[in-house]
Amino acid sequence: MSSKNRPLSPHLQVYKPQLTSMMSIAHRLTGLVLAFGLVVFTYWLYRVVTNPVIANQITQFFSSGIGSVVIFAWVFTFNYHFCNGIRHLFWDAGKGYSIPVVYKSGILVILMAVVLTVVVFFLGK
Repeated sequence: MSSKNRPLSPHLQVYKPQLTSMMSIAHRLTGLVLAFGLVVFTYWLYRVVTNPVIANQITQFFSSGIGSVVIFAWVFTFNYHFCNGIRHLFWDAGKGYSIPVVYKSGILVILMAVVLTVVVFFLGK
């Protein structure tokens, strides 16, 4: 039997992007970004102990304009991943599965991530 005539499984380009699928992908990506940020933070802590000059250079980078953008993005990814993780805990408890609630909680996750990021950066000083 020839495998050339068999139908292929649909891929992402076949489906219309939805809030739920985009948030699922974003949750996985923010987890990766947070893991990478943790490696950078651990490296900085290591350099604080072993070579303060390099640690100071890293600190200066994150105090610069581009470094501030990186920190801002990292804090947002933390807040998004945190809020979406709480949403997943509700799902684990069997709550919030109806489509309207899924969309409302998704929008709430995004709004809360933005609000928490603004609180950290502008009201936390």
